[in-house]
Amino acid sequence: MHRAYIYEHVVGFEETNLVGNVYFVNYLRWQGRCRELFLREHAPEVLTELKDDLRMFTLRVECDFFAELDAFDELIVRMSLAELTQTQLELGFEYLRGSTPVARGRQRIACMRAVDGQIAPTHVPAALVRALAPYRAADQVAGHA
Repeated sequence: MHRAYIYEHVVGFEETNLVGNVYFVNYLRWQGRCRELFLREHAPEVLTELKDDLRMFTLRVECDFFAELDAFDELIVRMSLAELTQTQLELGFEYLRGSTPVARGRQRIACMRAVDGQIAPTHVPAALVRALAPYRAADQVAGHA
């Protein structure tokens, strides 16, 4: 198993429906939360750039479900780098209840900069490339950084 950034979460009532299982949209929220905490912890320079002219657009997000989660389930979200190109990256997410997989997801993100009032593709920031390097999925092809 490859190294992954870990986000731990306890499901709350507000994340469930009347039957008591988790609304699907929360899996996507947890992906975003995991990504944000990674940036805060491992690439704070990127957060500074986001306040300036850097933009990170989520182009695609997906999640496949294997089992239901309920209130107070303890969840582990494992994030890894699935792909890196000059201007985009793809993150993979595994959701585990204990050691049991409950879902798997992905996000495709494009890096852009505001230049003269226009938004244009830009290289993935070097600080982010460095921060993500240890979390590269084992099957990612080298040389795309």
